[in-house]
Amino acid sequence: MAKTEKLNTKDLAGHRSNIYGLLAAIYRREITSDFLKQLKDPSMLGVFSALGIKLNNGFLKKPEHELLENLAVEYARLFIGPGKHISPHESVHHKRDDGQWGQLWGSSTAEVKRIIESAGLSYQPEYTGLPDHISVELEFMQQVTLAEEKAWEDGDKKLAFACLENEKKFIEEHLAEWIPDFCDKVINQAESPFYRVMAELTQKIVEFEKNEIGRSDENST
Repeated sequence: MAKTEKLNTKDLAGHRSNIYGLLAAIYRREITSDFLKQLKDPSMLGVFSALGIKLNNGFLKKPEHELLENLAVEYARLFIGPGKHISPHESVHHKRDDGQWGQLWGSSTAEVKRIIESAGLSYQPEYTGLPDHISVELEFMQQVTLAEEKAWEDGDKKLAFACLENEKKFIEEHLAEWIPDFCDKVINQAESPFYRVMAELTQKIVEFEKNEIGRSDENST
């Protein structure tokens, strides 16, 4: 992951929020034409480079219609089906001690639903999926880190530390409990270099956040 030691607390929170938002968009649905243009923008390529990710020439130079079709097929094959696929839901992968996992609408789903609603967040009207979809969990982190950024900007340290504590808890109790395993499966089964690289990036981000967020909390002043 990119070096962050030179960023102040506000900018670091904003930087993290942008990364979570990017990853949420990648897993939310098939890549659209507009999103593809954003991914190929030099500024976005610079972000990827800073994160240690380099998209190959096949991705950058392939005709748009062909690339979009290939990515849509791969997204469906990996995450939707028909047929065997990798469910992008926490309750399927989070190996809980209570045994309530391995299928949709497990205990993790209910917990994430409660956390999102307790934070005062709501779903987009068109969203009909489950609360523990990877894109929803990543978007939740995007919103909490965004709130943290604003708290630092407003000088509200108490709220900023509360946001950090919520982030740490959610990462430790949810993201870190299933996303590494989920990403391993994507890396092993992806035919598209794009989704393999994005899974590697997601895995690194979650690992980095788990290890570093506690330090950020302790060192913020």
